[in-house]
Amino acid sequence: MKSAVETLNPTRVRLTVEVPFEELKDSLDAAYKKINQQVTVKGFRKGKIPARVIDQRFGRGAVLEEAVNDALPKFYTEAVNEAELSVLGQPEVDITELKDGETLNFTAEVDVRPALEIPDYSGIEVEVDAIEVTDEDIEKSVEQLRERFASTSPVERAAEDGDVVTIDLEAKVDGEVLEDGIANGVSYTIGSGELLDGIDDAVKGKSAGEEATFTSELKGGSAAGREAEVTVKVTQVAARELPELDDDFAQLASEFDTLEELKADSRKRLTNMKQFDQATQAQERVLEKLLDLVEVPVPEKLLEDEVNTRKHNLEHHQLGQMGLDLDKYLEIQGKTAEEFETETREAAVKGIKTQFVLDELVKKEELNVNQEELTEHLMRRAASSGMSPDQFAQAVVEGGQVPLLVGEVARGKALAVVVEAATVKDTNGEVVNLDDEEEETEAAEASETSEENAEG
Repeated sequence: MKSAVETLNPTRVRLTVEVPFEELKDSLDAAYKKINQQVTVKGFRKGKIPARVIDQRFGRGAVLEEAVNDALPKFYTEAVNEAELSVLGQPEVDITELKDGETLNFTAEVDVRPALEIPDYSGIEVEVDAIEVTDEDIEKSVEQLRERFASTSPVERAAEDGDVVTIDLEAKVDGEVLEDGIANGVSYTIGSGELLDGIDDAVKGKSAGEEATFTSELKGGSAAGREAEVTVKVTQVAARELPELDDDFAQLASEFDTLEELKADSRKRLTNMKQFDQATQAQERVLEKLLDLVEVPVPEKLLEDEVNTRKHNLEHHQLGQMGLDLDKYLEIQGKTAEEFETETREAAVKGIKTQFVLDELVKKEELNVNQEELTEHLMRRAASSGMSPDQFAQAVVEGGQVPLLVGEVARGKALAVVVEAATVKDTNGEVVNLDDEEEETEAAEASETSEENAEG
């Protein structure tokens, strides 16, 4: 077999392959054997029909077609490996010549990863938010905890902001009560915004036994997104009572003995959260600067596939779970279809570029992934998916996704190398030192977010 490579553009090549006919022998034998098992010829046992009889009865062309279909993937793969190409997607194959007993010639056009030049990235500088935890932050955190331990008691008065009301609801669309439009005994905190728009105004000032009717757009159910006439009846009004902020509360709501210890722990937790956010911000901004440094051509076919995948996942998975269609989603987001298309394409381009650049860095820095790193990453991915580690691992193995996870870890390590070389300062001008272990974890997550399932 002989092959040659022609570069059509930075992301696409044409392979020209010439195969001597004798190299088709195995595929021809396999073709005769396959046809033998599929056909019946009087006077011959099944599977024992001579090749010359098959040629006479069914035509040599049918045999050649079967043999070529069998042989093409093998010769294509050999040509790809010989040229050391990193191909993307499926090739477009064209048989240019097939002479029985002489030769098989074909071409294959396919997208390839572009050759990238990674420049010196040690001069990257980014600014991130400074870590500041104020007394107001602490008070807000403690107040949220206090809210969780609030108690309620029925009162004989009209409902007010902050009260918990028990209500019965009935929704009508076009004058007809919906099958799923009745709900009784619903508990609702006035002002929480957890139910329908307009319900707060409807129930405020109402006592037990009173009702009101209002119009609202339904957020879910069979008539999601449609205007409905909703009747709400208050069956009970209960006042919320917050516990006193003292040492007794600290002992009730935490493992601490005093309120001061509880506040100190809140400060520590908020500081850790802000450090986490700061680290994530650093990864994302360093990645942006890195992508600006590298010229990355994007294969058009890969880009179109990625855009379509993103749209499909949004429409058929995310929005479907929320009972929305794309038009309603765009209305809620305040976006036009053109703006959505542009944003989706830009995100897809960034995801593909991120994967290409970080994969190139993995090779340049000769980064490897060990079993411990892969296991830790698998645990994180399992937690975010809502599956147990064993379930997630089984799904990964059965789906042949282990190389995908290895790639995610390796790209995270590559980004961590760049972050370590970069200068990160906060808005106060102070240099930020990120912990190495945290850096790799955050980098892995930052690169995954940017890739957003970019294929390659």
